[in-house]
Amino acid sequence: MEKTKILIIEDEAAIADLLEYGLQREGYHIQKASTGAEGWRMLESFHPNLLLLDWMLPDENGLDICKKATAIYNIPIVMITAKSDITDKILGLEFGADDYITKPFDLREVVARIRTILRRFAQANRTTAESQESIIHIREIAIYTSERLVRRRDEIIDLTPKEYDLLLILYQYKGKIFTRTELLDQVWGYDFAGDTRTVDTHIQRLRKKLGLSDLITTVFSIGYKFEKQMDV
Repeated sequence: MEKTKILIIEDEAAIADLLEYGLQREGYHIQKASTGAEGWRMLESFHPNLLLLDWMLPDENGLDICKKATAIYNIPIVMITAKSDITDKILGLEFGADDYITKPFDLREVVARIRTILRRFAQANRTTAESQESIIHIREIAIYTSERLVRRRDEIIDLTPKEYDLLLILYQYKGKIFTRTELLDQVWGYDFAGDTRTVDTHIQRLRKKLGLSDLITTVFSIGYKFEKQMDV
């Protein structure tokens, strides 16, 4: 069986070596890069199953790499940084990161989080692949679940992985009222350390990108739902 591949983009050699050591012991195939440019080349050639990404790199901001990577590759991204402010955490998650680990960290926690993220990611992909409904139509919007692609007529709508997951969970349970905490649990898949503003931000972006403000509705003081009467 082919090993799960993890790319580490981290400019501090001691941290990169520690992560490599711990993850190799767990059976993962590891490649390392110390700059954004080198990391991009490895993304294209190594095709990792998960990206461990430092926030501050010598040549490029890790957030910019995160944003570009989520637009191109369907892989989970874990940000590693010395920034511990909750605003920074929310920013990283909104740029497409799946998790956020603050330095200094416990290697056992990193391994546990990576294992959990990869398991949930594999399950989500299996569920999508097994779905009988490969194309979902919402007015002029088409959701291609096997490709995780959303189109309006012939135009591709650029959604981040978290925006796509949020859209799909709301649609699949249309009519159900979700609290913000429930959406964090369903979409992000772990106990979120901050507040729920990131859900509000993603909902606002979805409405703007899709033009479905009347279907993705706010339930005052509770959360959000996808209206049932949208199958037209």
